[in-house]
Amino acid sequence: MLLPWPEAAKAPSGAPAPGTWSSSSVSLWKCLLVLLSSQLSKTYGPMYTFHLGSRPCVVLSGYQVLKEALIDKAEEFSGRGDFPAVQMWSKGNGIVYGTGERWRQLRRFAIGTLKNFGMGKRSMEQRIKEEAQFLVAEFRKTQGQPFDPTFFLSCAGSNIICSLVFGERFEYTDEAFLTLLDLINSNWNFSLLPQLLFVFPNIMKWVPGPHQRIYANYLKLAKFVGERLEMNRQSLDPNSPRDFIDCFLIKIQQEKGNPSSHFNEDTMAKTTVNLFFAGTETVSSTLRYGLLILLRHPEVEEKLHEEIERVIGDNRAPCMDDRSQMPYTDAVIHEMQRYANIVPMGVPHTVTRDIEFRGYSLPKDLNVIPLLCTSQSDPTQFRNPNTFDPTHFLDEAGRFRKREAFLAFSAGKRVCLGEGLANMEMFLFLTTILQNFRLKALMDPAAIDLTPESTGLGSIPRPYQFCLLPQ
Repeated sequence: MLLPWPEAAKAPSGAPAPGTWSSSSVSLWKCLLVLLSSQLSKTYGPMYTFHLGSRPCVVLSGYQVLKEALIDKAEEFSGRGDFPAVQMWSKGNGIVYGTGERWRQLRRFAIGTLKNFGMGKRSMEQRIKEEAQFLVAEFRKTQGQPFDPTFFLSCAGSNIICSLVFGERFEYTDEAFLTLLDLINSNWNFSLLPQLLFVFPNIMKWVPGPHQRIYANYLKLAKFVGERLEMNRQSLDPNSPRDFIDCFLIKIQQEKGNPSSHFNEDTMAKTTVNLFFAGTETVSSTLRYGLLILLRHPEVEEKLHEEIERVIGDNRAPCMDDRSQMPYTDAVIHEMQRYANIVPMGVPHTVTRDIEFRGYSLPKDLNVIPLLCTSQSDPTQFRNPNTFDPTHFLDEAGRFRKREAFLAFSAGKRVCLGEGLANMEMFLFLTTILQNFRLKALMDPAAIDLTPESTGLGSIPRPYQFCLLPQ
């Protein structure tokens, strides 16, 4: 069922209207899957209207239109769009789902604070190197037998966030830590009813079902953070902050006399949960996808081993200084992120003011869905967009090259603040694993299925097992 271009995004007189499509035309579940796979853009072009229930959303598809919106008009497209499953809890608060001046202040504070505690610095590198050794120690316990790496990779990734936020890591057997991971994983993986919540929030919030667990899980995550907050408060030394929570508590105290302050315990809890959620599943899922890709492409793994042996050897642990001498490894990691497309459509945006964009009038607060995956699979930017090919990030001389169409961490004002940290984790974890082990598939590599399993928020690899053979 084709609908006219809505009043919300009306074309000027005489201008051709972009294609529009309604979720009422086929089953809702299939609609969402089609949207995620970006098939609609092939029919309706790089900019079209997608109706989530009664709410029109403008979908942006392809590198050029995403660049024009998120980068060239970064301020105008920097608002945060509707995300009902999360906003039932966040209510527009926090660093990911917030907007306006509160979001700006929180983002500035978070970036500055996390940098002070080592994000992107050598001190953070040392923490990741230590966690990589804990991860390797757990992998050795498998003794070459088949296992699923999901749990171990989630623990390792989450511990990096824990070290920044709480100032310490957790043992992989710690019950509170395992509960935290379970809550994050549960809210990352959801199916049909939670999808309906995105489309019909005013109805579905009253309907019982598994989608109600999303809100309940966020309350439990906030409770965990609240308990840590109380522990920090009791031993806080304003002159010697130990972690992100200490810094937030100090900031709250400093702004106590400011009635318009955005810094309070509710904001702190929501911001901290945002950091955990974003920093745990994305890195661990990408690493898990990456290992599966290497199982499918043993020739790529062999080249990685050769570069690791040549640059690092086996007498010391990998470090970030090695990356500049390892262009193939750097290219493989970027290609893993491009090919995996863990968060294919990012988080919805809104237009912050009335604007003209590509000949159309977009009103303030119009929801915008940036299909980041369509930039990373744009055939005008990548030679073999549907194939895993590390040469996408190598020049003719074999040197690493950046690609503007690489939007794994989004772009513009809403670019992921943890991009540098995530890249550091990917490099140090992957090289440390391959320095110590060789991967062994449980089937013919050619038979390994790399198609993702859509889980609602993201695309993750299908469950698999493999063996790690000590070097």
